[in-house]
Amino acid sequence: MKKIFLPIIILMMTIIVSGCGGGKGTDGKFRIVTSFYPMYLHAINLTKNIEDVEVVNLTAPQVGCLHDYQLTPEDMKTLSTADVLVINGFGMESFLDKAAEVSDLKIIDLSKADEINPIETNGEINPHVWLSFTYAKRQVIELCNRLSEIDPDHSLDYKKNALNYVTQLDDLREQMHGELDFLPNKDIVTFHEAFPYFAKEFDLNIVAVIEHEPGTEPSPKELAETIEKINALPHKVIFTEPQYSSNAAQTIVNETGAKIFMLDPIVTGEANPSNADDYLNKMRENMRTLKTALKNS
Repeated sequence: MKKIFLPIIILMMTIIVSGCGGGKGTDGKFRIVTSFYPMYLHAINLTKNIEDVEVVNLTAPQVGCLHDYQLTPEDMKTLSTADVLVINGFGMESFLDKAAEVSDLKIIDLSKADEINPIETNGEINPHVWLSFTYAKRQVIELCNRLSEIDPDHSLDYKKNALNYVTQLDDLREQMHGELDFLPNKDIVTFHEAFPYFAKEFDLNIVAVIEHEPGTEPSPKELAETIEKINALPHKVIFTEPQYSSNAAQTIVNETGAKIFMLDPIVTGEANPSNADDYLNKMRENMRTLKTALKNS
């Protein structure tokens, strides 16, 4: 099905882009399309109070794993009215690879930001860089710089908003270090490979990962190895994610007596300007969860 479906998608993209001539949305606003939720949050914070700039997120809130996502005809229409497309890069948006080849869209790839050193997981670059405050800040600065180049009429607004948002990121980062740096337990078991950057930022030790392939149940061998690692820990906690089923985690709990908590990798959410603070709010919630989970029993 994929071999048949992909050429159709490419053909549709070619027709739509060539037919509309590219450019702005029907209301005449400068239109920024973002690939998925954390990119939307970056963009919506940089465009606050700019009336003739619009931000639209491409993927729906219920999307769990972007690696399996397929562009829809509605996505094509959204892309056809965009002035610029903002992506995380590092392979996160593989569903856009072919679309980028045939589209004349301007693409802002935030993997090009200065001083982001990607972590490799199982020989592949881990794309979840936004979960590091340090790298999220670099992404915001890169986005500000590129938007200012492409849309110079709003350059001062972008820069003012970026300064405000970066300050909030720095403040929360400092607060979280104050709360997490001296926790008595630093060993964590995560649901999938979303948290290496977060762990590096806050000196946490990821002992095991339940699902190395998101949405794919671990094999019996992998499950046994994870159970063995958890049983060796003095403080047994497992962190699931709201985007995925926790069935495998529950099996591990039954074998180890570990407690389950939830960390949000901020991959999905409702793309609404009223949720501009969602990155900050969900990071605060992650901080509270870690404090509860990793304190002394």
